[in-house]
Amino acid sequence: MPASGEKQPKYQRIAEALKAAVESGQYRAGDRLPGENDLMETYGVARMTARQALGVLQSEGIAEARKGAGVFVRSFRPLRRRGIQRLAQEHWGSGRSIWSADVESRDLVVDQISVSEEGAPEGIARVLGIEPGDPACVRSRRFVLDGKPVLLATSYLPAALVAGTRITEQDTGPGGTYGRLAELGAGPVRFREEIRSRMPTADEATRLHLTTGTPVILICRTAFSEDGRAVEVNEMTLDAASYVLEYDFDA
Repeated sequence: MPASGEKQPKYQRIAEALKAAVESGQYRAGDRLPGENDLMETYGVARMTARQALGVLQSEGIAEARKGAGVFVRSFRPLRRRGIQRLAQEHWGSGRSIWSADVESRDLVVDQISVSEEGAPEGIARVLGIEPGDPACVRSRRFVLDGKPVLLATSYLPAALVAGTRITEQDTGPGGTYGRLAELGAGPVRFREEIRSRMPTADEATRLHLTTGTPVILICRTAFSEDGRAVEVNEMTLDAASYVLEYDFDA
């Protein structure tokens, strides 16, 4: 009877061997992996098989292709998103960004920022307790960590609630949106996050610089004030290969 590994397609067996070499330290972050010609010679396979094997590592976020240079072990360190600690009031309430719980000393830049007033989509309006088409403040951002786009985020807040505040500006100030909501007496005291995954749209793949086959994680977070009112809906699209989602809580 053949070993279980023999049942795998050849490209998968080659991919497993390459992943084992990365995990053992034979190939380190930034190292060039064997190219298609190397794999063809080593394993006696066709070019398409070698290409598929390298494609597996790229789709799993282990390696990245560099045009004209080859395929390299990915040097980007995944971001550990601490789902509970990052939303603690002690962070944004003291003027820190909720990202401070995640990024440590790494270089985070928020670019492609846009703020507008638009009619709320039906689903968003229902959560915010306003009528569909009623004005909502819409804040769209792209987050870039260590030079790598990792997250697209679009927040919706009732325009009537945040009118005249820094929430309607690109720079919301210390503590961000939640700090400003607290000044309005509508600071969040409870959050709900819904998580799912899918393949990216063409626009998402372009803006997040995703390699072929990389999925995205969708997180929809709703923030509730003390009176139970939903004061923000934040729809986030994360590069799945760039994140580890961590949730640490008591039993």
